[in-house]
Amino acid sequence: MKQIASFTIDHMKLLPGVYVSRKDKIGVETITTFDLRMTRPNHEPVMLTGEMHAIEHLGATYLRNHEEFQNKIIYFGPMGCRTGFYLLLGGDYVSKDIIALITEMFEFIRDYEGDVPGATAINCGNYSDMNLPMAKHFAKRYLDQELYKINDERLNYPE
Repeated sequence: MKQIASFTIDHMKLLPGVYVSRKDKIGVETITTFDLRMTRPNHEPVMLTGEMHAIEHLGATYLRNHEEFQNKIIYFGPMGCRTGFYLLLGGDYVSKDIIALITEMFEFIRDYEGDVPGATAINCGNYSDMNLPMAKHFAKRYLDQELYKINDERLNYPE
């Protein structure tokens, strides 16, 4: 069986950043998949499900309400390895195109106060597994260590 593209990236060299994972054509439309890598794979601890779940709820809420991008959001959700998130956008993009959007989203998460949107038994299948303080911690960390000073090394997959 052919190996999928994301498994061909050398995860021992991969650093936190914002990467284009793939581009797919659906008819005449392009879907761009972004790899929002928040922790360094195989070098540091992964995020736990509680903080990832809170980031997912807050991030999806922010993105689907964003004035410019709300109609381009296909999907935002966690990676199974728990080192980051995937964002799928309708359109043909490069990493630099979404840095402002991703920065705004993680500032929203870092500064968020109150109940996590959709964190009720009626709205979510595992509503009690949310950790807002740790979600805010990881959002701040990603902003400070990556997004506020992003460079080409953190925008393009390693060779």
